[in-house]
Amino acid sequence: MTLEQKIEALLFYKGEPVTIKDLSVFTSENEENIKVALASLQNALLSRGLRLLILQNEVELRVAPELSQMILTLEKEERSRPLGKAGSETLSIVLYKGPVTRADIDYIRGVNSTFILRNLLIRGLVEKIPNPKDQRSYLYKPTLELLSHLGVTRLEELPEYESMRTELSAFDNELATEEN
Repeated sequence: MTLEQKIEALLFYKGEPVTIKDLSVFTSENEENIKVALASLQNALLSRGLRLLILQNEVELRVAPELSQMILTLEKEERSRPLGKAGSETLSIVLYKGPVTRADIDYIRGVNSTFILRNLLIRGLVEKIPNPKDQRSYLYKPTLELLSHLGVTRLEELPEYESMRTELSAFDNELATEEN
């Protein structure tokens, strides 16, 4: 497996910007080798449907500009579909527990929530912010657009907000006790 293939797989899996330093850690290669492999991968992708975007020390896989209209059409279609049970569950977790990590959402739901979160991000219902406790992850929080759509001006106006927060806090404490 080449370094370019490893980097491509990592970027595809992450689906978000990754620092060169993190790529170095994930692949056990020095940053100079990473930069050389990125240049090679960037060149190789020119004839495909993806592009490698590099901004300062962050790298991300993106759709080629000439395919953006097709992707916009698909995005419109996704936005018009109902959220479904998985979307509602995830949105509830973000509303009542947020800001929250994807790992916490996955744990509560018991399944991977990456695609659901992506859908909620596309719809503008949640936003992704840097995690101050762990720069390798993000937190998801509700948007003002979501609050407006729900007809509330503050999270505390959501039905049973305080009791749900208390219940979720007790759940977190119970987990922490079990882990120790």
